[in-house]
Amino acid sequence: MSSPETEPSLYAAREPIFPRRVKGTFRTLKWWLMAVMLGLYYLAPWIRWDRGPELPDQAILLDLANRRFFFFMIEIWPHEFYFVAGLLIMAGLGLFLFTSAAGRVWCGYGCPQTVWTDLMILVERWIEGDRNARLRLHRQKWDAEKIRKRALKWSAWFLIGLATGGAWVFYFTDAPTLARDLVAGTAHPVAYTTIAILTLTTFAFGGFFREQVCIYACPWPRIQAAMMDEDTLTIGYRDWRGEPRGKHRKAEGAEKLGDCIDCMACVNVCPMGIDIRDGQQMACITCGLCIDACNDVMDKIGKPPNLIGYLALTDETRERAGEGPKSVWKHVFRPRTVLYTVLWAGVGIGLVVALFLRSDIDMNVTPVRNPLFVTLSDGTIRNAYDIRLRNKLGEAHDYALTVTSDQPVSLRLEGVTGNVLRVPANDTLSTRLYLEAAPGSSAATEERSTVRLWVSEIPDQAHGKDTRVHHDTVFNGKARP
Repeated sequence: MSSPETEPSLYAAREPIFPRRVKGTFRTLKWWLMAVMLGLYYLAPWIRWDRGPELPDQAILLDLANRRFFFFMIEIWPHEFYFVAGLLIMAGLGLFLFTSAAGRVWCGYGCPQTVWTDLMILVERWIEGDRNARLRLHRQKWDAEKIRKRALKWSAWFLIGLATGGAWVFYFTDAPTLARDLVAGTAHPVAYTTIAILTLTTFAFGGFFREQVCIYACPWPRIQAAMMDEDTLTIGYRDWRGEPRGKHRKAEGAEKLGDCIDCMACVNVCPMGIDIRDGQQMACITCGLCIDACNDVMDKIGKPPNLIGYLALTDETRERAGEGPKSVWKHVFRPRTVLYTVLWAGVGIGLVVALFLRSDIDMNVTPVRNPLFVTLSDGTIRNAYDIRLRNKLGEAHDYALTVTSDQPVSLRLEGVTGNVLRVPANDTLSTRLYLEAAPGSSAATEERSTVRLWVSEIPDQAHGKDTRVHHDTVFNGKARP
């Protein structure tokens, strides 16, 4: 047996990846998507939206203190969490749909880890140079040049992380006010803690961990296989066209070589550090940069493009047999993707319909069970109810409460003359309501009677709307022996 000193190590230290700069269709698409997504993320909290004097004017606001969510003209209350659940379901179905159609396009173009890593690499390239320069600097001993460039790079990364954490907390309170408080040092400690955590995680994940987050921490590479089949478009290497590969095109036997000249361009631009020519791999995020790099080389040597490109397993079979690939639309529109699309659209339509059908006021009625009823001195039977009215409008309004029933009952509000309640803007009012049945009436003598409570907006405040909702409950009487 070998001694512990001679046993091979099962651990391989990570080799940093320094992707080379590349130009092409997919790289341009990634730049545009990165600019749009980062722009929306950083600027969205500063967009204003006038909702009236009593409501916040921030267009997108997660108001945790008052348990509300504002999105431009839409306001979501805590009891309407099904809207959030519906959006999460749509996000999941959308992820399934895009993965089934075109592989890991989310990972390659939209995932925050990918977007911020791209930004960090861009800053690194500006400061340290392209791939070869960064490799030399990595292997170089620590001297003044290396310390200066690394300090500058890490400072830029830290500022990106700080901007990321700062933008996130602006979604949860008024952005201009919080910005002033943060600078003055008077903001809540939770804001500083959140910014610190997000700053450090962005700095570490985007700057140092990079591809390791995708390979070791993210579960999606291991789940995506269930979303894909033989018709899913994903990036692959056409080895039947590229092999055998070789660099010496003028040497004897060069006519037997494939189109691949083994230039390693596809490997050098890959942010995951893989060789797509080895086949499909869990680490591949299908970002398309290897396609741009290979197409550039094919153009220079006068070979057809797309030696590396998007293709499905069914295309591979057809191309090996000398046939052309199927139409992209035949890959995209197939039973699996159609099913995902129908489900996704169904949930979306349902949410829109529910959004437009909801009322501007909610009523919740809870009968008081102990006791079920009381008998007044004149024989009147009284039932008590706790009622809550929620006004979703941006102005205070008066609402009238009425009762309808097959049995004669009357309504009275505790501490109020008449049947009108004023509910503040975007607030909930709780009060006690009484229903009474005269002695000897059918409602007083029957064990249970069904009643319907109505709440209606006062007509002169309705602004053309007939806001009226109801709640069904029961009236407990004194049953005859």
